[in-house]
Amino acid sequence: MSNTPVPVDFSEVFAAFATEGAFVSAAAYGSGHINETYLVVTNTARGPRRYVFQKVNHRIFKNVPALMENVRRVTEHIRAKVRASEGEAAARRALTIVPTRDGRTFTQDAGGGYWRAYDFVEGSHTVDRVETEAQARVAARAFGDFQAQLADLPGGRLHETIPNFHHTRSRFETFRGAVTADAVKRAAEVRAEIDFAFSREADADVLLSRLARGEVSERVTHNDTKINNVMLDDATGRAVTVIDLDTIMPGLPLYDFGEMMRTSASSTFEDDPVAENMKVRLPLFRALVEGYLGSAVGGVLNAVERDHLGFAGKLMAYENGIRFLTDYLQGDTYYKIKHPRHNLERCRTQFALVRSIEVEMDAMRKIVEEVSK
Repeated sequence: MSNTPVPVDFSEVFAAFATEGAFVSAAAYGSGHINETYLVVTNTARGPRRYVFQKVNHRIFKNVPALMENVRRVTEHIRAKVRASEGEAAARRALTIVPTRDGRTFTQDAGGGYWRAYDFVEGSHTVDRVETEAQARVAARAFGDFQAQLADLPGGRLHETIPNFHHTRSRFETFRGAVTADAVKRAAEVRAEIDFAFSREADADVLLSRLARGEVSERVTHNDTKINNVMLDDATGRAVTVIDLDTIMPGLPLYDFGEMMRTSASSTFEDDPVAENMKVRLPLFRALVEGYLGSAVGGVLNAVERDHLGFAGKLMAYENGIRFLTDYLQGDTYYKIKHPRHNLERCRTQFALVRSIEVEMDAMRKIVEEVSK
C-alpha cells in the first residue's frame, strides 16, 4: 500500500463514475512512481465490489484525453479478442475502464486533476520483483502476447503519450542540456556518473539507426514492462492481463524486452544504495528469452531483433540511468523521491547494470542462440 492520503474531495470524484453499489472506503494502493492510485470498495446487493481509481499525473502526461483514447482503443480491442478466443469469463478479467456517468473515460476534479477508474481484476495479484524463473517466463510471455494481440489494432497510429519516450538520442540530449545548465549546482558531485554517460553515448543511436534503415519494425508496444504491470492469477500464477497502459504507443519490441530485462533479470532494487549489488542474472535472462520467444510475437521477430535482445537490456538500463541522472541534475522534478539522493542512487544502480551486461554480453548471445534453436 502507498502512504499517499486520499484527497478530501474524493467523494465528488467517486460520484462522477458509473460504479455499482454504495461507497464504503478508499485507500491508497500500489507502488507507482507517477500517478496516484486508490483501491475503492463499494457495497452491492451481491456483496463488496472493488475498483481502482487513479489520478493521472497531467504534468507528465500532458494530453490526458489522447492518453485515454489510447487506453480505450487498446482495452476494447484486447477484450474482444479474449472474448472470441477464451469466452466471456476470461474477457471479464481483461482490463476494463469504468465510464463516467456521462459516458466518458475520465473526469476532472475541482482543481483540474484528471481521474479514471477501472474494474479491479479479482482473483489476481501483482508482484513488485521477479523472484523465480517461472515468474520471469510468465511475464515475458504475457508482454509478448500483448504485443501480438495489438498487431492488428484498427484506427491508425496511437497517440504518443510522452513524445520520444524511448528515443534514447532525445533522452541523451536532454541529459546533455541538464549538465550544461546545472540548474541546482549538482554537476560537480556527479562527475563520475556524467563521464560514464558520455562514454556510452554511441549506444543511444544503435536501435534508432536500425529503425531508420528498416532493419527493425515499429509496433504497438507497452513501454513499461515491469512484472508489476502483469496481473497474475492467485491460484495458478499465470498471467491474467497486462495493466498500466499510460505509455502504450508506437515503439520497438526491443524496448519492451529491454525494459523487462532491466527490471526482471536484475539482482537488486533499482534504488539499492549499494550500486555494486546490481548485476544481470543470467538464469532469469534465459527465462525471459524463453517466455518472449515462446509467445505469439516470438515468431515474427526478425534476426536483427533477436540479435539485439541482450543489447536492449543494456540500452534500457543506460537510458533509465541518464533519465535518473537528468532528474537529479534538474532538482528532482519528474520522479517521486523518498530522500534527496534517491535519483542519484537509482542512476548508479542502472549504470552498474550496464557494466554487468557488458561483461555478460557474449553469454547472453549464446543463450538467445540456444533458445532460438
